[in-house]
Amino acid sequence: MASPADQFYARATALLESAREKNQPVIAALAPLIGANLAAGGMLHVFGSGHSEVIAREIIGRAGGLVCVNGIPDPTGGFIENLVGYGTALAGGYDRRHELRPGETIIVISNSGKNSSPIEVALYAKEKGLRVVGLTSVAMSSTAATVHPGGKKLHEISDHVLDNLGVPGDTLVDLGGGLMSGPTSTLVGGLLLNLLMLEVMAWMQAQGHPLPVLRSQNLPGAIAHNRQVGERYKHRLSKPLA
Repeated sequence: MASPADQFYARATALLESAREKNQPVIAALAPLIGANLAAGGMLHVFGSGHSEVIAREIIGRAGGLVCVNGIPDPTGGFIENLVGYGTALAGGYDRRHELRPGETIIVISNSGKNSSPIEVALYAKEKGLRVVGLTSVAMSSTAATVHPGGKKLHEISDHVLDNLGVPGDTLVDLGGGLMSGPTSTLVGGLLLNLLMLEVMAWMQAQGHPLPVLRSQNLPGAIAHNRQVGERYKHRLSKPLA
C-alpha cells in the first residue's frame, strides 16, 4: 500500500490537472476584464480570512507578480471571522484608506464559503460596484450551512467562481482511526491564482499595455525597479513597497 505521502502526491497532482481544466473557461473570461481595468490604472484586490489569507498572499507583492494587486488584511488572522459585521468593518476601513473603485475586481477566498467575514467583504465590494470572484470549494460549500444571516454562501453571491475542487474537510488521505490529512485548498488555490495572473498579463501584453511586474529583491537593481513600477499605486497599497 502506498504511503500517505505517496497517496497525497498522486491525488493532489491529479487534482491540480482537473482544477486547471475545470476553471479554464472562468480564467479566460476574467483575464480581459481584469486586464482592461488594470491597464486603465485600476487595482486588483484580494481577501482571505484565516488560512485562506496564505493563498491571498501568493499574488501580493511578490517577484514576478503585478504590483497593482493588494490585499485587505485581517489583523486577527481570521480569529473572529464569524463575528457578524466584522467583515463589513474590515472592507469599509480598507475602502476609506485605499479605495474600492467601481469596475475593479476583488478575489475573495474561503474554502468553505460559509464564514461571515469573506461573505461580508464580497457583499460590501458588490455594493461599491466591484466584480467579485469567489475562490472556494463548491463541494464543501454545498454541504456546509452558512453562518451569515443573509443565508447565502460565497459562491452564491460571487459574479465568477473559481472552484478548487476540494472535498468536504479539505483532506485527501485517510490516516486511520477517523483521522484525515493531506489538505489541498492552498495548493490548488495558489495554482488557480497564478494561472489567472499569467493570463491577465498575457492579455495586457497582447493589447500593448506595459506590465508593472515586480522583480525579486535579491536581484541587482530590483528595489529601484520595484519602487518605480509601484509609484503609480503606492497610495492604494496597504503596505509600503520595500
